[in-house]
Amino acid sequence: MMRVRRDEILDYVTYEEQRAEIQESALRAKEARRVIVADVLTFLFENRETIRYQIQEMIRIEKMVKESDILREIETYNEMLPWPGGLAATLLIGIDDPEERDRLLREWVDLPRHIFLRFADGDLVRARFDERQVGEDRLSAVQFLQFDCEGRVPVAVGVDHWKLTGETVLNTEQREALREDLNA
Repeated sequence: MMRVRRDEILDYVTYEEQRAEIQESALRAKEARRVIVADVLTFLFENRETIRYQIQEMIRIEKMVKESDILREIETYNEMLPWPGGLAATLLIGIDDPEERDRLLREWVDLPRHIFLRFADGDLVRARFDERQVGEDRLSAVQFLQFDCEGRVPVAVGVDHWKLTGETVLNTEQREALREDLNA
């Protein structure tokens, strides 16, 4: 998937003027790429549109004007885009109660190793993840994952951790959105 380029990013004033339209499109793209597994894991599969939107939002919120800051933001977010034939997702672990969240993030410290995509033929591909997001004794509630799909469209997303299991079958809209991303 092509990376977001600097010439695709608007200054924050121009973006603010066009924000409603851009946001509507980005949120539609995100909705088709959102998958919930085991009630507490939300996978947001990323593509150029979702990443470009996140970059624009950060520039707007921080009112960035310095070129080096904007370029660093683009570079950082581009790391979240998949490589050719692959998919990338932001995983949000949603547990409302702070004490329970802290306890579970300690129990689930190895959770990223147990996340997978399933294909129609039954094959699984495990997530690759950023080791910097996993401490020695606690997992971050936000994870950035990559999946080497070899161009294949998954039919399900799942987790098989000894403390948390679940699998969600992708609907037609989700599979088509991921197919588009794999072909981008």
